[in-house]
Amino acid sequence: MRVIALANQKGGVGKTTTAINLATALAAVGRRVLLLDLDPQGNASTGLGITPDSRGPGSYAVLLGAARLSDAVVPTAVPTLWLLPATVDLLGAEIELVDLPRREYRLADVLQETRRSAAFDFIFIDCPPALGFLTLNALTAADALLVPLQCEFFALEGLSHLMRTVDIVRQRFNPRLSIEGVVLTMYDKRNSLSDQVAADVRTHFGDKVFETTIPRNVRIAEAPSHGKPVLLYDLRCPGSQAYVMLAAELIRREAHAAGVES
Repeated sequence: MRVIALANQKGGVGKTTTAINLATALAAVGRRVLLLDLDPQGNASTGLGITPDSRGPGSYAVLLGAARLSDAVVPTAVPTLWLLPATVDLLGAEIELVDLPRREYRLADVLQETRRSAAFDFIFIDCPPALGFLTLNALTAADALLVPLQCEFFALEGLSHLMRTVDIVRQRFNPRLSIEGVVLTMYDKRNSLSDQVAADVRTHFGDKVFETTIPRNVRIAEAPSHGKPVLLYDLRCPGSQAYVMLAAELIRREAHAAGVES
């Protein structure tokens, strides 16, 4: 089982969209996937069609020890894809976690039983667009970090800040945390800036950058309002096909890494 956190302290970069659709694409090929919504906005929950009144205790209750993970997970419309929803209570978690024991390890402790049971092939954690206690819990619990990065001018500046945070997390809380990769999102082939940003990111991070890029696509933007991943909303659109390719590339990378380690 691989636990992968999707994080970027900059909002609007396609983080939640990538979490939803990458999880969906992997589930579509038979992988057992759990998506943890740690963003108080709850966009991953909404984007998978889970309404606020059907979310149950959610990630807030699980983090604070008021509910078991197995009791809080809900099924989605996608077979073999489950969700730990976010509720509005998660807004107060940053403050409440401060005084709790093992505050940086709350999620890691929760996932220990799940790791032992090997109930899932992948667990994705959708982090809030901030580097607070919720994101810190995700990075401490994760095996790897996946960074969705918008093809825009300030992208590299924000990414360097996130990498410094990763170094601190490795030193203090989670030495096994690796960089799964960087996914370039909102790529517009008609815009020379997208090409320049992509080239700069590949220069800095080399093969850590996924070959697959996620294009700007109106169907991706429309899908959440229908409570569906774009793969269910319009499988044939360029956005859906890009996420299918991204899932295939992730599977190849995981298989290669397993081969090297063995």
